[in-house]
Amino acid sequence: MDINSLLELTDLGYFIYDFLDMVLNQKMGQSWELLFHHVVVITCFGISVLSCRYVGFAVVALLVEINSIFLHLRQVLRMASLAKSTFYRVNSMINLGTYVVFRINTLAWMTRWLVLNREHVPLISYTVGSVGLAIMTLMNIVLFYRLMRSDFMKSSREKEMKKDKEM
Repeated sequence: MDINSLLELTDLGYFIYDFLDMVLNQKMGQSWELLFHHVVVITCFGISVLSCRYVGFAVVALLVEINSIFLHLRQVLRMASLAKSTFYRVNSMINLGTYVVFRINTLAWMTRWLVLNREHVPLISYTVGSVGLAIMTLMNIVLFYRLMRSDFMKSSREKEMKKDKEM
């Protein structure tokens, strides 16, 4: 087993563990989008691991997770009531930058690769990959909009702060 296969298998284990943890410890209403995301990732990674194909493609998909560092830090800062801090603002800018570089660009590259290599990819893998990428792209567009609205659009931030004060 090469290092890429080992990395992919480890990440598949992480996504399965995280999925089970969310099912057992979180309310479905709070986590259904992330659960759905994990189902798509587990399916796509599972195909790669079981078929021993597209390992490099799957490893490239992990570049998306670099942005997760700043996305999760954002959530932790909000939970700590630090959403008005300078550190939060700096993290928001880094989060947005890494979002574009590692989420949007990676998904665009993966979609391009899949389309350009269509004749070399079996129909089932092409279909699962295309549907998976379409779902991930849609979810990332929605999340990007939410981040922009929450962290960079003044009127939305003010409404959110008023809502937080009322609670």
